Amino acid sequence: MTRVRTVHRCSECGASTPRWAGRCPTCGSWGTLIEEREERGPAAGSPGGGERPPETAVPLAEIPLGASEPVPTGIGELDRVLGGGLVPGSVSLLGGEPGIGKSTLLLQALGSLAERGARCLLVSAEESGPQVRRRAERLGAALPGVWLVAETALPGIRVAVEEVAPDVVVVDSIQTVWDPGSESPPGSLSQVRGCAHELAVMARAGGWAAVLVGHVTKEGTLAGPRVLEHLVDTVLTFDGDRHHALRLLRSVKHRFGPTGELGLFEMTDAGMRGMPDAGGVFLGDRRQGSPGSAVFPAVEGFRPLLVEVQALVVGSNLPAPRRSASGLDHGRLGLLLAVLDRRAGVRTSSADVYLSAVGGVRVVEPGVDLAVCLAVASAVAGSALPADLVVVGEVGLGGELRQVSHTVRRLAEAERLGFRRAVVPETAPAELPLPAVRFGHLGSATEALLAPR
Repeated sequence: MTRVRTVHRCSECGASTPRWAGRCPTCGSWGTLIEEREERGPAAGSPGGGERPPETAVPLAEIPLGASEPVPTGIGELDRVLGGGLVPGSVSLLGGEPGIGKSTLLLQALGSLAERGARCLLVSAEESGPQVRRRAERLGAALPGVWLVAETALPGIRVAVEEVAPDVVVVDSIQTVWDPGSESPPGSLSQVRGCAHELAVMARAGGWAAVLVGHVTKEGTLAGPRVLEHLVDTVLTFDGDRHHALRLLRSVKHRFGPTGELGLFEMTDAGMRGMPDAGGVFLGDRRQGSPGSAVFPAVEGFRPLLVEVQALVVGSNLPAPRRSASGLDHGRLGLLLAVLDRRAGVRTSSADVYLSAVGGVRVVEPGVDLAVCLAVASAVAGSALPADLVVVGEVGLGGELRQVSHTVRRLAEAERLGFRRAVVPETAPAELPLPAVRFGHLGSATEALLAPR
């Protein structure tokens, strides 16, 4: 006999409590407890519970590896982030803002897989069939190997999977799929969690790869219970600035390979175009000889990217001058301005400071500290840094410069793009691809690089 009870479940950690509270007792998040109805049936193995045969233990060394080999999608930047492609039986979750291009990217991937002989099923739970077909014809993905079912109910999706017998299934989106057997309303946390779990069980039992499309909240996190991230094998984020054509694909979690890898795409009229050699994409419109500019060789995953950091410092009559950072950590900016003031004598206490990482990219690694400090000092002094100079290094509270990881790889990319000199901490590796100017303290770096010439 099935029993129904009312619980309050946290949208962050998935924990449940019988009574509502302002704060989740498990993870401490405020305002995240949502009321839902929970069905409780007989336990597995009990009378009426549907007994499942137990798994048999086997030696770890005898487990075959062939089933876990990734299958390339044919889209290079997507395969880069996935570590080679989609693994049969795996479940991936792709999140991003509405209109960022998630459906376009996945439809292109299905078309590429169909060209390679795979059977693909697209479950369109938000758009009608004619809408999807028009987009597919524009992208060149309307191929015989791509099947479509415009279905939101879980039983209908199960029937379509049994009829098509696909190799890859894309569900767009998981928040709109619902199970009629559950008394929870469509879109509730219970429905999203239950449908995602059922699809994951189907994928692993059938040996087909599943990709679930998820919405994001206004804070930029995946909507729905956090247990979704633990349920799936791979969590991908797809983001970018709406005012730029650049799109960035990252892996937050990946059980079949490394995380943190970055894929770059350009939004065009013909869909997403991969950018495998994007070393100079952020420097295309750079104006050389301009004060307040420094070039930083960032590393996203395993690929280096050269990013221009720009600073603008203007006088202010406000009691608390403005501090604005676009693409960089706002809190880190305040810390670095304090270090500049105290350790290097660069005063910004009576000025507004605006900082930007050009091109719509976001840089959060501490290796950008020195580039930020030199860009601000350059703007204050009105003196430009040399055009062929790259800057890399972390800045401590005492003004000391610390080395960062992958310095050789960063400078090798800078050399390939035409840069001839680098500013690095004294403790950087001895052998570097570029002639390096080494400094141990921020004050000595600003004094030597920005002295009147």
